[in-house]
Amino acid sequence: MDTRRTAVTSVTEIGYNTSSPRLYCTPKWEKKCQSPCKMFPHHREREQPIFCSRAHVFQIDPTTKRNWIPASKHAVTVSFFYDANRNVYRIISVGGTKAIINCTVTPSMTFTKTSQKFGQWADSRANTVYGLGFATEQQLHQFSEKFKEVKDAARLAREKSQDKELANTALSIAAPQDLSDELQSPPVMCVNGPEDKLFRSQSADITLSSEKERIKKMLSEGSICEMNLEAEFFSLQDSNTKLVAALHEANANVEQWKKQLTAYQEETDRLREQVAELEAHGGHGPSERLKDELTQSLEELEALLKAKDEEIHILQSKKVEYHEMEHDRDEAIHRLRETEMRNAELERRIQNTEQNLNNSLEDRDRMDSEVQRAIEILDIKIFDLNDLRQSLVKLIDK
Repeated sequence: MDTRRTAVTSVTEIGYNTSSPRLYCTPKWEKKCQSPCKMFPHHREREQPIFCSRAHVFQIDPTTKRNWIPASKHAVTVSFFYDANRNVYRIISVGGTKAIINCTVTPSMTFTKTSQKFGQWADSRANTVYGLGFATEQQLHQFSEKFKEVKDAARLAREKSQDKELANTALSIAAPQDLSDELQSPPVMCVNGPEDKLFRSQSADITLSSEKERIKKMLSEGSICEMNLEAEFFSLQDSNTKLVAALHEANANVEQWKKQLTAYQEETDRLREQVAELEAHGGHGPSERLKDELTQSLEELEALLKAKDEEIHILQSKKVEYHEMEHDRDEAIHRLRETEMRNAELERRIQNTEQNLNNSLEDRDRMDSEVQRAIEILDIKIFDLNDLRQSLVKLIDK
């Protein structure tokens, strides 16, 4: 294997080996990435990606332990990898050919949400603290949940490895014993009753369960629609914040440019007056050169004024776009409120359906008890009729 060879691909395609500074790719990860990468043979089945998300990566300042130092200039992909051979989980993030994060997940690690879009965790092996800034709150929540799952999986893997070591130690000391367990079959319960009663009960259960499933499906569809509207609302809110900041900056720049424009106009008037005085004097020689310089300066100032006017028009057009974004945000808020009202209505309908289901079950139990009582009475009557028949037979025989 050529030790100088490295695979330069996107962050989502690359794994990083702790025992070697070389980068490698996993085969199943290529299906999720748009640009394929070349793989090393001995790394082909070593690690597999299980989750990835894009975020800005930060590391704690080792001197102050308070300030954050950006580890990436832009958002990069942060991935969870699983090594099936060693039963180890790792968090890996690569910028270019450099590993930004190479952290082995241990059961003692904890991912803490410090704000709506920022989270952090400490790596005692690397003696540092990593911070991740996400674009949305949903991405932060997904990463936090995956971190908990991976931490629990790492804890279970450690416990299994410890149990395996203890078992191997016990087997090396004592001889194995054969154990046999008796399997007991569960008792078979028979239900006696009319077939008509069973058919009605089963059909009622099927009808009620299908109605409940239909209402739950409608509620889940409403929840999905609400989640989509919330994501759209948050994106519009972020765009609105950016446009407001850009508008404030543009307004400040417009005021500054107006002052500059006034100063340029005054300078232009002054230069025109000087040119007029020079033309009135009708001098030659050095006055002609001064006239040319003043004319050139005047043309430059006029070109600058024209450029500033164009920038002012561009900012005014951006202001119109800002108003359109505000209108879209209001529409998204209105749609979100309508979805919440629909969800409330669906919840009310589900509660009514559950109440009807409980009432139907109670009615069915009451009917079952009445049918059972009627069956017992009929059994008694049949027994009495049987005794009467036998008595009549005896009388006839006599």
